[in-house]
Amino acid sequence: MASSNNYDGILLGMGNPLLDISAVVDEAFLTKYDVKLNNAILAEEKHLPMYDEMSSKFNVEYIAGGATQNSIKVAQWMLQIPGATSYMGSIGKDKYGEAMKKDATAAGVNVHYYEDESAPTGTCGVCVVGGERSLIANLSAANCYKVEHLKKPENWALVEKAKFYYIAGFFLTVSPESIQLVSEHAAANNKVFTMNLSAPFICEFFKDAQEKFLPYMDFVFGNETEARTFSKVHGWETEDVEQIAIKISQLPKATGTYKRTTVITQGADPVVVAEDGKVTKYPVIPLSKEKLVDTNGAGDAFVGGFMSQLVKEKSIEECVKAGCYASNVVIQRSGCTYPEKPDFN
Repeated sequence: MASSNNYDGILLGMGNPLLDISAVVDEAFLTKYDVKLNNAILAEEKHLPMYDEMSSKFNVEYIAGGATQNSIKVAQWMLQIPGATSYMGSIGKDKYGEAMKKDATAAGVNVHYYEDESAPTGTCGVCVVGGERSLIANLSAANCYKVEHLKKPENWALVEKAKFYYIAGFFLTVSPESIQLVSEHAAANNKVFTMNLSAPFICEFFKDAQEKFLPYMDFVFGNETEARTFSKVHGWETEDVEQIAIKISQLPKATGTYKRTTVITQGADPVVVAEDGKVTKYPVIPLSKEKLVDTNGAGDAFVGGFMSQLVKEKSIEECVKAGCYASNVVIQRSGCTYPEKPDFN
């Protein structure tokens, strides 16, 4: 085992730091605001009253979230090496922003937030029914991230130091310029660049941005719904997740340093991994329905667990095992949270 200082800042994430406003709601509430379970969308006008209504009608929890930030925190938790991970994104100068900074720092992540003067810290409504979640993000300050922040020497130093990068697809809507700088740096320096399909709307409405960075992606993560949407948008005319995973892994690459690996989770069904034109399936850890609290953060936790072993250069099988372990922990708790120490070997 290499000494822990070799892991200093080895993994960098960039994304939208959001405060989750989470509650178990009812079908009527989902219908009223026209939201679907197992989906993630950006808030429109019609959704804005939702956040206050949730806190007046239901038992609301406030939990630090944001897809990439969740994954980075989970990787940090799994690694148990302080400062192994870093994260950048934009928050507001408010109590939510302060709470987020405290939370991420306590988790051991080296956070360099851009603090926006005008917009409040972004929030994400998490509506839970029967353990399944629907996400409605009001990006607010998270939408204000500027590539100028990334270019500052103290922030670019995090990019230089890292050897692995993870950016959720959600960041495509905010700062493609930042993604371009990081992905090009990774390609030029033989580092590992990874992204997530993240949501059907990203695959549909941010297709061009997603396609622009696909050649740089050494690992592509996603779930079965996102994979099927990706297939549909690209005119592949197949719903077969294994075939889709193979096709994604075979799309052109910017450099030949690493082959592309596609990793698709399917809830309780096996994880599909495609590389070299072949698929391997890995079963997840079974969980009884009564132990499921909510799926919020399950996919993020999977990526965090996976990356925690990838940075240690473990086998794909080990990476998937760690991902399954982390997501199994998170779905038994509210939001993307975890006990003090992992119990994974």
